[in-house]
Order: sequence, then C-alpha cells, then structure tokens
Amino acid sequence: MVEFALGQRWVSHADAQLGLGIVVASEGPRVTLSFPAVGEERTYAAGRAPLTRLRFKTGDRLRTADGRELDVTAVTEREGLLFYRTADAAGEAHEVPEIELDAFVQLTTPQQRLRNGHFDRHEAFALRVATCLQLDRLQRDPARGLLGPRTQLLPHQLYIAASVGRRHAPRVLLADEVGLGKTIEAGMILHQQLLTGRASRVLVLVPEPLLHQWLVEMLRRFNLHFALFDAERLAAGDGENPFETEQLVLCAGDLLYEDPEAQADALAAPWDIVVVDEAHHLHWQPDAPGQDYRFVSALASASPGLLLLTATPEQLGVESHFARLALIDPARFHDLEVFRAEEAGYRQWSELLEAIEAGRRPASLPPGLDEGASDAVLIGRILDRHGTGRVLYRNTRASVGGFPARQLHASALPAAGPAAEPGALYPERHARDDAWLAAEPRVAWLRDKLRALRPQKALVICSTARCAEQLEHYLHLRAGIRCAAFHEGLSIIERDRAAAWFADAESGAQALVCSEIGSEGRNFQFAQHLVLFDLPRNPDLLEQRIGRLDRIGQTGEVHIHVPYLAGTAQERLFRWLHEGLDIFRQNCPAGRPVFDAFREQLEATLEGTADSDRLIAETREATAAANRRLAEGRDRLLERNACRRPEAERIIEAIRDSERSGELQAYFETLCDNLNVEHEYHSEGCLVLRPGEHMDTAHFPALPEDGRTVTFDRATALAREDMAFLSWEHPMVTEAMEAILSTELGNAALGTLKLRGVATGTLLLECLYTVNASAPKSLQLQRFLSLSPQRVLVDSRDRDLSQAVSHERLNQLVRRVDHATAVGIIRQLQGAVDERLAAAAGLAEKHLTTLREDAARRAENYLGEEITRLESLQRVNPQVRDDEIEHLRWQREESLAAIARADLHLQAVRLVVVTA
Repeated sequence: MVEFALGQRWVSHADAQLGLGIVVASEGPRVTLSFPAVGEERTYAAGRAPLTRLRFKTGDRLRTADGRELDVTAVTEREGLLFYRTADAAGEAHEVPEIELDAFVQLTTPQQRLRNGHFDRHEAFALRVATCLQLDRLQRDPARGLLGPRTQLLPHQLYIAASVGRRHAPRVLLADEVGLGKTIEAGMILHQQLLTGRASRVLVLVPEPLLHQWLVEMLRRFNLHFALFDAERLAAGDGENPFETEQLVLCAGDLLYEDPEAQADALAAPWDIVVVDEAHHLHWQPDAPGQDYRFVSALASASPGLLLLTATPEQLGVESHFARLALIDPARFHDLEVFRAEEAGYRQWSELLEAIEAGRRPASLPPGLDEGASDAVLIGRILDRHGTGRVLYRNTRASVGGFPARQLHASALPAAGPAAEPGALYPERHARDDAWLAAEPRVAWLRDKLRALRPQKALVICSTARCAEQLEHYLHLRAGIRCAAFHEGLSIIERDRAAAWFADAESGAQALVCSEIGSEGRNFQFAQHLVLFDLPRNPDLLEQRIGRLDRIGQTGEVHIHVPYLAGTAQERLFRWLHEGLDIFRQNCPAGRPVFDAFREQLEATLEGTADSDRLIAETREATAAANRRLAEGRDRLLERNACRRPEAERIIEAIRDSERSGELQAYFETLCDNLNVEHEYHSEGCLVLRPGEHMDTAHFPALPEDGRTVTFDRATALAREDMAFLSWEHPMVTEAMEAILSTELGNAALGTLKLRGVATGTLLLECLYTVNASAPKSLQLQRFLSLSPQRVLVDSRDRDLSQAVSHERLNQLVRRVDHATAVGIIRQLQGAVDERLAAAAGLAEKHLTTLREDAARRAENYLGEEITRLESLQRVNPQVRDDEIEHLRWQREESLAAIARADLHLQAVRLVVVTA
C-alpha cells in the first residue's frame, strides 16, 4: 500500500500539464493533491492513484518555488518527507524540503514503462496519437465552445453566444422578442464560459414555474448538470452554506426574495456568473426599489458576470429599462435623466447608418469618425461606439425572419346567464362551484372546437388555476377529450408530466389546459392551435401566451382561436386588442406603453361607460406612432448590433465543417474498440452503445449500464430527444479523451516490421511530443499555444525518418511481439534505446523554440490589439468596463510568462525492430 504524507510531492503519470502536486489530505482510501501550477485540486483512490513520487537523486538539478536552480548533493527522509542538501552556483549549501520545489515539473513516464517492459497494443498507441492530434485541432477551432449544444444553427443566437461567451465576466441584458430563444442564448454563453474555464460557478434564478424546464433544457441541450435548490434543499444545510456545496445552482427567485437567511447564504457564496430570467418582474421605482430588486442588485455587485433575460426591455417604460441596465453596469447607468438625454441622441446615429447603407454618405462626418474609412468600417465603428449594444442584445422577429403566419379565428357567442351582464369580463371567477360550466357558451364551444380539431393538438390558456382545473375535468370526464391540466396548484413534477404527455406525438393528450403560468417560458411549438379561453388586459401577457406556439422551431401556421360573448366586456376587450393594437396578427412591441397610456379609458370602456369605437381609433393611431418611435434610434442600432450576419455565418460554417468531416464518428468507433465498449449500427450516423464485459469505466464515462443510443447528426438529434447528440464537446467524448491522456494507456509500445532496403536489426524509435505549458484554465493559453504534437522517428543512426515513413504507414507495417520476447528485446537494447531517446528529444527541442516564438507573437498581437481596441473604444463608449481591460492586461502578462516556460512532454514512444 502506497504511503502518503502531507507535504509530499507527486506527479500524475501522464498529465504533465498539472505540474507538481502537493498532498493536502490523506484520509482512509482517498488522497487529495493540490496542483498549484493550474490552481486545481484532485482526489484519487489511494490504492490505484495514477501518481508517481518525485524523488531527486544525488547529481540531479532541482528548481525551487522562488526560482533558484540548485544541484542535489544528498537526500534524507524524515517523517515521510524528503529533504535535499543542495549547492548553488557559488558552492553555498542549502537544505530544500520537498514542499518548496517548483510546481512546474515534468516526469517522462513513457521511457520508464518502455525500459521496464510495460507495453500497450499498437492500436492503443495509435489511439493516443489520434487523441493528441484531435485535441490540438479542437483547441485551435474557431467555433470552440459552440460545437456541443443540441440547438439549431441560428445566426442571431450564435452571434450573441460567440460575442458574449468569449468575454471576461460578461454582463449583458438578453432581450430578444418573445419566441427567439433567450434561454438557448444564455445556455450557449454558459456552455462556452464553463468549457473554456472562464467560469466555474453559476447561479440561475428563474420564476418557480420554469425551474424544471430550465433544469431539463440545460441538461438536454448543453449537458450542464445544475443542482435544483428548493426550500427543502436550503433547509438541509446542517450549518454549512448550501450554496457552497454545488458549482451550478438553479433556484426559484421568489424562494430567495422572501427569505433573508437564504439571501445571506447566496450572497456569501462566490459566483462567477449570475443569471436572472424574466428580469422585468423585478420591482423598481426611482425612490423605492423592491426587495427582489435590492437582492439581485447585491448579487450583481458581488458577481463578476451577470446575464439578465427579458422579452420587454423598454415596453415597461424608460425607468424600468434603466433599472435593469443599472444592474448590468451601475457605474455607467447611474443617472436616469442622463440616460434619457443619451437615448434622445441615438436617433441621429441611426439615421446616419441608414444614409451610409443607402449610399447617401454625408460629405462631413461627426467628430471621431475617420473620413477616409470605408462604409463597412464606419458602420462597424458606429455600432461599437454608440447605443447600448455592448450591454443589451435585442433581436426582433422582423430582423430574424422565418416565422409562420398567424391566423385569427374569432368566434362571437351569444351571452347567457351571469356572462350576459355587460361588464362581466371573467364571469367564471365569481362562480361558487363548477355549475357555471353547463351554462357558459364558451365551454360548449371549446368542447366542439377540440372535437373538430382532433387529432391536432391545442394549447388552451385561461387566466386562473381554478378555471383551468375545472375546464380540464369537464373536457376529460364529461366530453371524453384526452387533455391535461397545467397550473400553479400542481407540483412542478406534476406540471412536467402534464407537459410531457401533451408533447407525446403518438399517445399523448390532445389538449393542455393552462392557467397563466403556461404563458411564460414553456415551449409548445409542436402544436399549431392556441385557444384563448379568456383575454388578459395586458398586451405583453397576451404576447407571452401567443409566444408559446409562435416561436423559433414552429413549422406551421399558428391558429389563434378566441371565443367571446357578444355585447359584453369580452367583445370590447377583444376589439381593442385586435382592431386597436393588431396584436393577434403580428407582434406588437408598443403594446405595453399604449396600454399604460389608455388604461383608464380601457377600464371605462370595459365597464360600458365609454365609447369603444373612439378608444379603438385613438389606440390604433397611438400604436402606429409608438411603433414608429420604437423602430427609430436605439432599436435601429440594436437590431444591427445584435446580429452581425457575416460573422454569424462564418461561425455556422465552422461548425458545419467540423460536423460534415465524419472524423468524430471514425475516431469514436476506434475509441470504443480500444476501451471495450460494444457499439453497433443503428441507422445512418447513429450507434447503439453498451458497456463491454471488460470496459474500464475510468476511461469511458457517462455510459449507463443499459446502454445508450447516440447520433452524430444534428438534425437527427433535434428530432430525436431520446438520442444523445455526440459532438467533440459532449462529456462522453471530452472526458474519454482527457482520460486517455491522463493515464498510461498507449504511451509505450514495442513491435517489429519487415522493411525492404532496411538492414535487419535496425532500430526505429517513434516518439510523440506535445507542448506542456502549465497555466490556469481560465487563462485559455491553448488559443496561442496548443498541444502542438511533434512526431519524431529516428533510426539507429539518429536520422529523422518521420517524413519518409508516416505514422499511418508504420501502423500498417508493424507487428505485435509476445510479451516475453518484447522484454528480452528491451533488456538487450536498453543502451541503444536511451541513445535514440536522447536524439529524438534533441530533434523535437529544435521545434520548441519556434513554437514558443510563434505563440508569444500570437498572444501579443491578439491581446495587444484587443487592449488597444477597448482602450480606444472606452474613450467614446463608457460601456467598456475598466476590469475588462485590466483582465486582458493580466492575460497578456501571464500568457507570455507561461509560454516562456513551456517545455516538451513525451506523450508516447514506440520501439520498432526491423526483422528479416
């Protein structure tokens, strides 16, 4: 049994990029090491940890943490720790405990395995080489972080994800119109931030009805495993802060807004990014911000990154819009009146953009714009410098396009019973029991409508849980219609089951009867019929209802069915929404401000004390004027900056190039063959995976005992949720690749071959080197200095034959040798092998200097240009934060230092002996 002691220094067998580890805990069967070079801790099973104790010998040279290089003169061991007697260049003696050794150290284990007769199959050696090559390519892929999500390749979503996801600590307001996929955009940003190491701890706050949808979407689309925090989870802390027990936390906002103790715990935990969905619900007045707003403001101040999601950025009024921007950047948006004045100036920049695009470039340009610049450069600079484009992204349905038409089907019904009263907008709310169902004309109409639509699915929305529950009981038990209820009186799991039954295309419910909570966040675009049993006064709420079907992914026309009782308040509300706002045929961004302006007149009209026709005429005129205002100024700038289509198309093409090559499936099948994972053909681009009898779960994670069906095709993955979508960024692939390089698999092999023209007994030594640059993951050094695999093939005379005999050709020629023979060969040729290893290392070392220089030049150019760009931009656009620029300066300094100390790591070695 290996004995571990606190302070000992160990290295991973193959993952040299971790550097030198320190034992920080050893309890029972587990040992934990800290790796200072990369800022990580890892826990291993002590009995089979892939670790080797670092022991210097007399005559070796060591390096201390403070940079001194000393020669070892003697080694002693006291209480499990090594102490080195050393001498410096002046001959002065020093004692160095092992805990003071430099963390940046390399141990070349392939040589040790080769020398000690531990060999792998040639297939495993080839897999290791292929893994290095693929990882190197992925590290340099321009679409890195965007390959993995199970989403459509939509330009507006990918542009936002790329531009925001690559920032340090992004702080933005995602405000696309209803149905354009803000949750998808947020998930893409988080996926990219987490994959590249820019973030590791995330807190997501959502309305309680959307908890499970977020949980499922993050897992199904992005393979992000969030922990769901409810009241029970918060109460089970046992004295420790529950928010510090998980890296990715999903929680209902209301749960925290109403619990000061939970708020304190959430604020005490460190977060890299905080996400707040439906941020327009936060209550704010200039002199009286609500408790929920104050809490989110405190979170926003304590967290580097912040994503706010809302579909109504300005419809709730300039004050509310300003309040949300103040959460993003309180230093920039600190004065409401200053903000109003700035907004007034956006219109001139919008008009200038339109003139340039139309070929009417003014003879003189505003100060700060280069007269000699091209139109394209001018447009880019205007978008960068003016408006709220760096902190607010808003795509409109008009700019994105591709949405189906809306068809309105209004049904005027004769009023009867209590509903006949002229002012009765929601008569069912006053009923003491469900007797109203028998007399209400809309209920009979709904029954007949669903029967006529059968088997087409229909989403039915009404305003209250009581109404939804009673309608569902009536339709299911009395009318024999397969339907489910979805309302706040049900548990989250019950709601999810109802939504899943409705989504089942073969044996699911025909109708889902929702209360108002079905209007936000839930996506039912597989249905084309929406029944509005009643109508809300608030146009934004009505737009949310319609947006459950009329959204990205909808393939057919959306049919909106509205029953109303003729001659009552229901008819007057319908006419105001339809004839005044025209909200049923198209999205109405001006709906909320117009509603606020006409609220009192609308109430009087609904009560029957005001003229409906006059109100509709005035509303129609006000709506047209409001829509014109919203289309000018800031909205115009935002529309351009929210999706720069040429850049988005380049991202999409890079993703498609990665997917269409077929490399992933070929590599993955080889991976399965080597790791004893059974795989069989399912259909084109799809496999069925099952654990093999001798599968090593340490090498192949995320495979259930009963197997899994996977697809490499994006279209198939979008249509078949039961299949896993395998991309180069799926955990099953990335963790398997990391496991291969963090273990000894395939790093030493020995074989023979017959090669015409080459003398019998000739040695060929094939070595694969990669660059080892220990640095924190958040530095993203791989952008400039990737693994950069270097293959060297030397013969008995130390000639490099790597160009003459390719790796693939050698794989075809080499033959296996039984283990006993192989051990005999290596014992006999030990001296010659050591000489060839030294020669190969010398040849590879020549490339390292060039690699370092190229990487330093790339880092200096990229980061230097970005620093210069942001410094210049900050002088004209205060939305560029100081901490963004400071972080880039830190990245440049640390990147250049890490590149300068980069060395080579021998990943794999294969000895080949030429036979007769």
